[in-house]
Formats: sequence, C-alpha cells, structure tokens
Amino acid sequence: MEKKYDYIIAGAGCAGLSLLMRMINDPFFIEKKILVIESAVKNTNDRTWCFWETEPGIFEPIVHHQWKQLDFFSNYFSGSLDIHPYAYKMIQGIDFYQFVMNAAAAYKNVSWLHAQIKSINNSSDLANAQVALEDGTVIVADKVFNSILFAPIKVAQHQFYFQQHFKGWLIETTKPCFDASKATFMDFRVGQEHGTTFMYVLPVSANKALIEYTLFTEQLLEKSAYDLALKNYINDFLKIRDYRIVHEEFGIIPMTNAPLPRQEGNIIYIGIAGGQAKASSGYAFKFIQKRTAGIIDALKNGASLSASSFNARKGYLYDSVLLRVLHERKLNGDLIFASIFKNVNAADVLTFLDNESSLFTDLRIMNSVPTGVFLPAAIKELIPIK
Repeated sequence: MEKKYDYIIAGAGCAGLSLLMRMINDPFFIEKKILVIESAVKNTNDRTWCFWETEPGIFEPIVHHQWKQLDFFSNYFSGSLDIHPYAYKMIQGIDFYQFVMNAAAAYKNVSWLHAQIKSINNSSDLANAQVALEDGTVIVADKVFNSILFAPIKVAQHQFYFQQHFKGWLIETTKPCFDASKATFMDFRVGQEHGTTFMYVLPVSANKALIEYTLFTEQLLEKSAYDLALKNYINDFLKIRDYRIVHEEFGIIPMTNAPLPRQEGNIIYIGIAGGQAKASSGYAFKFIQKRTAGIIDALKNGASLSASSFNARKGYLYDSVLLRVLHERKLNGDLIFASIFKNVNAADVLTFLDNESSLFTDLRIMNSVPTGVFLPAAIKELIPIK
C-alpha cells in the first residue's frame, strides 16, 4: 500500500461514498490517487435514506421507491400534501454501498483500505494531512475528507443539542394493506410525552412498508420502548394484525446548532461531522449531496472549501430558533409542524427545509406559527444574552 495520496476519504458512509461517486464521474480526478478508509464491512442494509428532489440525481438508478403524494396527521391538522414538483424518494443502504463500490471498481486510481482510524491531523508545516491508523501506520494526503466524529459534539451555553432517534420495522403483511402511491410523511397522533414524536409509513408495495418511530428529544428511550410504540401503532392506527418483521433499523442523528467545522487546514469535514444534518429536521442526504457537489466544484476551480452560502446561514438561524422553542418547551413540536403544513403549501415547506426558499416563503412560514413564541426566541438568537 502506498503512503501518499492526493485525497483520502475517511469513512465510507453516505458522505464519503457520495464524494467518491462524484469524483469518479468527473474526468478532472481521473489521475488523482484516491484512498477510501473504512472500518466497517458495508455489506448489510443498515439504514434507509429518504429525501425529496424535483429532478433525477446521480443516485436515481438505485431509488428503491418514490411517492408524489404524502399524508400528514396530527390532532391539530390532518390532510394530504401535494408536493409537486417534488418526489419523495427512498434509497436503501445496501443498494447505495454496492452501487458506488461497483462503479469505483472500474477505476485504478481508487484504492480501499479496511482499517480503524485513530486520528487525523494536519502536518506541522500544513503542507498536507496525515491519517494515523490503530496499527501505527500513517498515511499522507494532500487533502483528507473526514466524515468521522472522533469525539462528542461540544455544546456551549445558548446552544442546543437534540437527537433524532428512530427505530424502523420493514413489515410484510399477509393481505394487501397499503397504497404504495403515497406515504405518511408525519403522523403525530402518537404520544408526545417524550417530546416531538411521530411515525413514518413508507409503503413500497401493497403488502410491504417501512414503519418508523421517530423522536426529536434530548434523551434516548429504553430499547423496549421503540418496539412497543411500533407494535401499538401498527395495531391501533394501521389496524394490521397479521404481519412479519422483515428488517429492523435503528439510528441517531444529531440535531444541534453547535457549529461544526467545515475545514481545518487540509482536513475537510463532510457528512454529520461537517454539519450536514439539518438541525431542525435531521434530514442529511440532500445536504450531503450539496456539500459534495460543492467540494468537486471548489477543487476544480481552486475555490474555498469552507465557504458557507447566505441561504445556509439563514437556515442556521431558523434552525436555532426552532431548537430554542423546543428546548424551552414553549410549544410542542406536533403543533408547530401542524401549523406550518396547514397554512403553507407543502412544496414550499420542503423548499424551506432545503434552505432554498425565498424571503417571501420564509415570511409565510413564520406567519404560520405562533408569533408570541417564535419572535422572542428569534430575538434571543439574534441578540444572545451573555
């Protein structure tokens, strides 16, 4: 194995493999030596990504299912959401891993290393970055793209840290129970005693669907609580008695306004480690695609890899306001989301969640939620009390 590369991708998850896919698709990188380091064997369906987009993206060939109609349920508002021109899409983890690895196999400039990374640091002269492995090996690259969180996220005073934690069951029923043309985007009719809590129902056929119990809270639940909630929801709301669990998944995504670095010298942060999980929703796939596409353009044009757009900074403010409201428990999350989807076109809400909305749309969404709660929270974010 060589000890010097142009680029090292540390971590072969969504962010690392998205970046690799974009590199092998661009002739600019054909002669660049690229090393991907990953400790896990990516041969299981360990997660599912959902996202929305208006046009086919680079991962369109592996979209497992998509919906153009979504349902929303709560005790305050329920209805069908027309998300045109968006489609809500699902990609399975195993399909994603195999798709990228099979595509990369045709490129001799891409190498793979199954190893545990101990640390990543810039060289003393800042000429490159160095990846230290657990076995003592040190590998050097001009730039390292890191998606690994080596330590817990540090949250300072006036910052907030929630966790989006979820347990999903892919179930198969003996009789047709689902309409595969539409999905339940959020169902808040479940208990809200722990905090913002809802269910996803993502049918992929008439007798198969992913049911996911999702919470935005500062603390996790006991393991048994997730299974009990899923079982009760399938029984009480879906009215399904005869089914089998085909697959299970569990995940935790940080939702925080604690700033995460985009770049430190020759170390560029991507994925969750680079702050690409939206703090107000936990959605990360689309933001990872934006970040990796931006990295490709920056590398080709010699531009900054750490620059942040106006829309991203605006989105950060909005996210911080929502996290403050949830932290201070001034308003329940189910009422907040119900108010937004009741009063604003669903496609505009999705654009807002993508940090791509106009100021006019922003104002409409702000006007849809109780001003007496959100305005003081916004003032506190704009003028923090020290």
